Amino acid sequence: MRHTHGSIEVICGSMFSGKTDELIRRLVRATIAKQKVQVFKPAIDIRYAVEKVTSHTGSNYAAVPVERASDLRSRLEQDTTVVGIDEAQFMDAEIVKVAQELAARGIRVLIAGLDMDFRGEPFGAMPALMAEAEDVSKLHAICMICGGEASRTQRLVNGNPARYDDPIVIVGAAEMYEARCRMHHEVPR
Repeated sequence: MRHTHGSIEVICGSMFSGKTDELIRRLVRATIAKQKVQVFKPAIDIRYAVEKVTSHTGSNYAAVPVERASDLRSRLEQDTTVVGIDEAQFMDAEIVKVAQELAARGIRVLIAGLDMDFRGEPFGAMPALMAEAEDVSKLHAICMICGGEASRTQRLVNGNPARYDDPIVIVGAAEMYEARCRMHHEVPR
């Protein structure tokens, strides 16, 4: 089943906000609707499985790991109508152009990723993807300090907040990261 027009949908938020669960929910619905779905993820993300996108709650969906955004072009099958991309913040800047091209071809592009890095600053190509999208869903987690709505990702090093000049990309999960609200998010300089 082909779409009458393509689109870009972005699912963003902090870690533990349910981005991958929401991506998988939309992918499953597309599959039920008999649409041809392909899912891609950055090869750097090997936390749970190499050839699956997997949420922190254990939901998963088969995926193709790619080194660069441009690899999607050569891996895309002719009859694909829905493309899912998880952890888009780890993709290179070319992901914006690739998403635009896919949408222009009539493909529904579903993208999930962190909108901000551990510093609380825009992460990778996510701001540009959000600007290009027809729909942006910003999800929130629960602050690990106060229980309020969390919009930020706190990186921890030996139980303490990571410093501003620490590396931006370190792939990890609950052992290194917490969801935090604005008030409790700390980035020592």
